[in-house]
Amino acid sequence: MNLPRRRFLHLAAGVVALPAGSRFARAQTYPSRPVRVIVGFPASNASDTVARLTAQKLSERLGQPFVIENRPGAGGNIGAETAVHALPDGYTLLLISPSAAANATLYDNLNFIRDIAAVAGVASAPYVLVVNPSFPAKTVPEFIAYAKANPGQVNMASAGNGSLSHMCGELFMTMAGVTMVHVPYRGSFMPDLLAGQVPVVFSPISLVVDYVRTGKLRGLAVTSAMRHPALPDIPTVAEFLPGYEASGWYGIGAPKNTSIEIIDGLNKEITAALAEPEMKTRLGDIGAVPMPMSPAAFGSFIAAETEKWGKVIRAANIKPD
Repeated sequence: MNLPRRRFLHLAAGVVALPAGSRFARAQTYPSRPVRVIVGFPASNASDTVARLTAQKLSERLGQPFVIENRPGAGGNIGAETAVHALPDGYTLLLISPSAAANATLYDNLNFIRDIAAVAGVASAPYVLVVNPSFPAKTVPEFIAYAKANPGQVNMASAGNGSLSHMCGELFMTMAGVTMVHVPYRGSFMPDLLAGQVPVVFSPISLVVDYVRTGKLRGLAVTSAMRHPALPDIPTVAEFLPGYEASGWYGIGAPKNTSIEIIDGLNKEITAALAEPEMKTRLGDIGAVPMPMSPAAFGSFIAAETEKWGKVIRAANIKPD
C-alpha cells in the first residue's frame, strides 16, 4: 500500500467516529478494487478529457485503477441513469457537467440533485462567442447592432437543443434584445462554421482557441466573468452586457447514499490533485482552470446552475432533441 493511499484512508476514517463498524471497515479499505467513472458523452469530448485527467490522478494517488466508461446518449442522461442505479459503494462515480443542470428541466421525472451526491468540483472553462471572418461584426456592440438590424436572419449553431452552447446563445439573445435562428447540430458544427455556412456559435474554448489565434475564426467575447488567459485580448460578454456569465464546468458525483467517508476522502484527493502544477497545465491545455469545491459547495453550485438554466429553458421554450 503506497503512501498516498494510506493518507487517503486516514482522512476517510478520521472524518467522524461512527458506531456502525461495517461502514468504518468499508472506508478503511476503499478502494480495494477498480473504480469506474461514468461519462455520458463520447471519447474525446471535453467531459471525457477532464474525466480521464481526474481518473489518472486518482489512480496514481490511491493505488487502484479508475477506469473511464463512456455511456453517451440523450444529452448525458444515459450515463447519469447508469450512475443513479449503481450500488452506492464508491465503485461507480459520474463525471458531471452542465448537461445535468439543463436536463433537470428539459426532461420530465428527472431529479439529478435528488439522485446524485456531489463529490467534488474539478474544472471550469468558458465558452467563446465566435463568428466566421466573413461576418460583418468585429465587436459585441457591432454584433448586437447587426442582429437588431437583421432580426431572425442570423443563424446560430449549437451542439443541440438544451446544450450549453444553445443556452449561452439564448441567454445572450434575452439580455441583448436580439433574435437569432438556432441551428442545432447532432454532429460537429465546426465544418459549417469554418466554411461560413453558419456564421455564429457559442463554442467551448477548447474547440476554437487555435482557430481564433490563427484568424480562421473571429472571437468576439468569452462568456466567463473574467477574461481568459488563453485569449487575454478578447473581452468578456459581461463588459457589454453586465451580469452575463456562463461557463462550462465539470465535477465528480456518486450515487446517493454513498458513505460520507468515501465522498470526503475522494474530495480531499481530487482537491490535492488540482493543486499539482501538472494538473493545472493539462487542464490549461483545454482552456480549463481548476475548480476545487467541497461536496457541500459543489452541491450548492449544481443547484444554482439548475435553477439558472431552468429559467432560460422555460423562457425560450427549449425542448430536447
